[in-house]
Amino acid sequence: MRVWLASDHAGYGLKCALRQWLQAKGYEVRDVGSPTADPTDYPLWVHQLAREFPPEGRAILLCGSGNGVCITANRYGHIRAAVAWNSEIARLARAHNDANVLCLPARFISLEEAQAAVAAFLNTPFEGGRHARRVALINP
Repeated sequence: MRVWLASDHAGYGLKCALRQWLQAKGYEVRDVGSPTADPTDYPLWVHQLAREFPPEGRAILLCGSGNGVCITANRYGHIRAAVAWNSEIARLARAHNDANVLCLPARFISLEEAQAAVAAFLNTPFEGGRHARRVALINP
């Protein structure tokens, strides 16, 4: 499975650690985020990711709070992004909302918490059923 990654400067360190962790687990990683920890604007990296990202894909976006990248990502009709700060929220984002992009608050989550959230996100299927009806109502 290919996983897309992007971050601004605030998420850079955690993004790099997650990239190495994902690659060690056998994932193909496409990092389209900031190449350095130098200050940068998070929307630029989300727009870069959105241009390449397929609706059936999985991506992880990181910024300081997770909110900026999430708001920007959700402007794209093929993206359903969710902020998660633990594995249960990440699991529910997949199971109930069919989220295809996980947004992490890099300044408020440890590497271990991020890894648990990413693992839950990548390994949880969408439940469908009543949730599919609700997801279908998101984009008019």
